[in-house]
Amino acid sequence: MVLPARPVDAEGLLPLALSRPLDAFAKASRLLEQCPDGRAASIAHQARAIVLRDAGRSREAIAELRMSLRFARASGDPGRVIDAQATLGLTLGLAGRTAAGLAALDEAVRASKGVLAGRVLLRRASLLRELGRYDQALGDLRQAIALLRRAGDTVWEARAYCHRFSILAMLGQAARADRDLAAAARLFADAGQELESAMAVHNRADVALQAGDLPAALGFLDDASRRYEALAVAVPNLPIDRCAVLLAAGLAPEAMAVADAATRNPGYATKKAELLFAAARAALAAGEPDIAAERAAAARDLFRAQRRPWWRVRASFVLLRSRYEAGERTGRLRAQASRIADQLDELGAEEAPTAHLIAGRLAGALGRLADADRHLARAARFRHRGPTFGRPAGWLAHALRAEARGATAAALAACRRGLAAAEEHQQTLGATELRAHATAYGTELAAIAQRHAVRRGDARMLLLWTERWRAGALAVPPVRPPDDRELAADLAALRDVARRLEAAHAEGGATARLEQDRLRLEESVRSRTRRAAAAGASPGPRRFTGVGEILDGLDGHRLVELVALDDTLYAVTVVGRRVRAHQVGPIRTAVREVELARFTLRRFAYGRPPAAGMSNLDDVARRLQEALLGPAAAVLDGGPVVVVPPGRLHAVPWSMLPALRGAAVRVAPSAATWLHARRAVPPRGRRVVLVGGPGLAGTAAEVAKIAQGYPDAEVLADGTATADRTLAALDGAWTAHVAAHGVFRAGNPLFSSLRLDDGPLTVYDLGRLRRAPFRLVLSSCDSGVGAPVGADELLGMVSALVPLGTVNLLASVVPVNDAATTPLMMAFHEQLRAGAGFAEALCAAQASGVDDPVAAATALSFVALGR
Repeated sequence: MVLPARPVDAEGLLPLALSRPLDAFAKASRLLEQCPDGRAASIAHQARAIVLRDAGRSREAIAELRMSLRFARASGDPGRVIDAQATLGLTLGLAGRTAAGLAALDEAVRASKGVLAGRVLLRRASLLRELGRYDQALGDLRQAIALLRRAGDTVWEARAYCHRFSILAMLGQAARADRDLAAAARLFADAGQELESAMAVHNRADVALQAGDLPAALGFLDDASRRYEALAVAVPNLPIDRCAVLLAAGLAPEAMAVADAATRNPGYATKKAELLFAAARAALAAGEPDIAAERAAAARDLFRAQRRPWWRVRASFVLLRSRYEAGERTGRLRAQASRIADQLDELGAEEAPTAHLIAGRLAGALGRLADADRHLARAARFRHRGPTFGRPAGWLAHALRAEARGATAAALAACRRGLAAAEEHQQTLGATELRAHATAYGTELAAIAQRHAVRRGDARMLLLWTERWRAGALAVPPVRPPDDRELAADLAALRDVARRLEAAHAEGGATARLEQDRLRLEESVRSRTRRAAAAGASPGPRRFTGVGEILDGLDGHRLVELVALDDTLYAVTVVGRRVRAHQVGPIRTAVREVELARFTLRRFAYGRPPAAGMSNLDDVARRLQEALLGPAAAVLDGGPVVVVPPGRLHAVPWSMLPALRGAAVRVAPSAATWLHARRAVPPRGRRVVLVGGPGLAGTAAEVAKIAQGYPDAEVLADGTATADRTLAALDGAWTAHVAAHGVFRAGNPLFSSLRLDDGPLTVYDLGRLRRAPFRLVLSSCDSGVGAPVGADELLGMVSALVPLGTVNLLASVVPVNDAATTPLMMAFHEQLRAGAGFAEALCAAQASGVDDPVAAATALSFVALGR
């Protein structure tokens, strides 16, 4: 027996279309199959149209709405006609037919009154908002909210609050926007509107972004994405907003990938323009001005055709900025920059401060000092307003303005305040990756002061400003609270997938599905980690107080601090209490010689040394020293040295340099960080952990031999070195030694890993430690290599371990020879047990294998980081 289909309630279809769209579409289709009356048919077609429109299928939606309007007129219900016409007007406008859409909405407004007028006004406001006509939209919403509240129409009142929220947030009125959003969320929850409740969560990301809370913004976007996915709804604003947050965090390549993927999806004509605009901004930030110009021009043309001047001017600015970043410095570009900056200011657009900054710089470069001062003054207004991530730009403009007037003291004061603002923003970010990228304006502010120091020949001033930024940017809390169970589960699943992938590659099996799983899990790990806020994290190094602090704390060590400024490398040396600055040479030469030295060490490690043998190694070392130290090498006298390199020169085999041979060399990210490490208190216990990973013939022997010197050590090897057991053992250890195959991933440095028995232990895993080992030896390939980003920062093993309490770290900067590593490590630990520090122990161990080229090259491949 076939039961008759349950009749569909037509009146519930429209709310359902914005709550559970797929259900609404199915029910509307079923109702139409039942040959309903004209009113019910009109509602069904309108509900189907809303679902189609929100899925980006505008043409089909418009066809459905024309059917809805035809049935509404046939029904003789004027209210039904007005409602269908209002939805048609909004849909036409969103499809790019703005004149026709506004005409239909205007006609619907004139014909309506009461609660229906409130609903129609809301839809017209929605289109006006998309067109950038914010004052008119706010006027419509003010009337709509009053009418809807008076009628008790809570769902539509909530929608009106949401629309007003988005405009207020765009205009920077965060407090008012947040109040509207809270009211909307409460009303949607009471009404059971699932989709619109998800949209309210999505909108909270805008509030968090305006407040500069990027981890919270990413969290809200992830939550909204899950809700949309559960409802099978595609929302084009989601990738647009994610792109904006990623750009604010400095993650330009990822923002570019998100925007590019979104532009390839079919969608609204209006959203196509916005997606192109987002893609252009991302390409510009990623250092691709030509791509940015192409996308910005396409977006501008679409916005012009859609009569959206607010968006058109913003796209024109991205196009102008792409030309500026490509090196154009013409009078024509200056005039355009001046005009666009003023337009953005009048429109209240978020790009206004950056536009004034560029206009001011162009005017100054072309000698138009009055224009430069006017634009820089306008940009400088934003040093006290707006999100925290934007304030350093205001201070940069203030510094440039003072510098143009010759007011050096005022320029340096602005640099100091700007660096403090940049550090304040960094401290709001819990994830290492976000903090490392959020440094662009801080680097530029420090460079202004560094240039003053170079022009004056003031070595102390150069050291002061270099350390002021490096020390502040690096004084950061740990990566992630250690008790995130979902993150731990994702990392465990990722290890399992990586292990199965390795097996599949070895056996020639299928890998496509496993690769998809790996990418999905890596994205989940990144997402969870980025949502971490810095609140509650343990403090980093105390604030740097001055050069005197460094001189007092060196305690017999020599300091070599390298500074990369305007494509030139400088070395600041401190020997005794004398501070000197030395111009070394082009940075590109130093980078080239470092790569050559690392290549040479790799050849030795793999048993393929050049025919000249050690003499070739000596020649490479001399060139490396000339490129890195130049005249500074002459002031070093064989005593212990602390080297502070910029991020681009971190992977240097320092012991190769003739001036540093036989010296105890310590490498640190900043002098202040090194001083902080020297003051660190070791754990009360003297617990030693030795870990040997699989797959390398020498690791088991290495761990076994080292264990003979530590009878009470906890040894994990031969199947017991799993990730969970290793992390538990490492947590809070005094000394740890990990001998395992290391993999550095330049494209995803935080997924660099050490191979353990159950799969790779990544940097993200290490970031979950409550306290990293006080002293750690990473006897593995490339364990000291990171990806340089931001203000001389790195992403890699070191970036995870140092903030978590590791004060001594031995690591390699190239792949090493396993057989030659074992005797080096045994000699190193022998020195440690005798009371030597890491640098002294490494120096002594390096001296023991000088006659064997492979052993010598292996020894030179390791560096001692920390105190």
